[in-house]
Amino acid sequence: MYLSEPCNILRHRYQARSGQTLEFSHETPIWAGFQIRNTALQRNIILASSSPFRRELLARLQLDFESRAPEVDESTLAGEDAIRYVRRLAESKAQVIAQLDPEAIVIGSDQCALLDGQILGKPGSHENALQQLRRAQGKSVVFHTAVCVMQLSSGFNAVEEVPFEVEFRHLSDRQLEHYLQVEQPYQCAGSFKAEGYGSCLFRRMQGDDPSALIGLPLFKLVAMLEAAGVEVV
Repeated sequence: MYLSEPCNILRHRYQARSGQTLEFSHETPIWAGFQIRNTALQRNIILASSSPFRRELLARLQLDFESRAPEVDESTLAGEDAIRYVRRLAESKAQVIAQLDPEAIVIGSDQCALLDGQILGKPGSHENALQQLRRAQGKSVVFHTAVCVMQLSSGFNAVEEVPFEVEFRHLSDRQLEHYLQVEQPYQCAGSFKAEGYGSCLFRRMQGDDPSALIGLPLFKLVAMLEAAGVEVV
């Protein structure tokens, strides 16, 4: 279990707005006008992940939460593209934990790297990581990160995907071997950790939310949590 500082207080807003007319533009997510109608004073927030990087990112929002690791098959489905893949897994991870605690607000997230139209998952071994990094030399890789916020008791369910592009430098096998020995990113999509030594691999980075590259897009998450009734600020 992970908890942020004891002085942090989880606060929720529950507003009943009967008869209110909500207006949406084509850019407004469906969940943007959702209001939790339950008047209970507090709900647990659960991060459906064992990733220390996602825990660190969520802790930046100064909310009390706990972490639980969901058991989810991360295999791709036939014909599934990168965006659908990460959205499905983020939602599946949240659902596994939400079923255990329907009153909790559950956050699920998943990430994959897309290189030459092929999804790169977690390498799982040194040799696989070396092969991934060799393939990425001098190329652009798009990292797709999805986040889901779910509360079964209220029916709230929001899923968003955020892309982030990085361009890899050309490095020798000796340099790649040194990087892998230092960082050991064998459980990271694309075989690197952007928040650490992995920054030495890149020539250029482009995206709207740097936290998405690390594994949890905070810009989208804040809006989703507020729509679910969590007062973040």
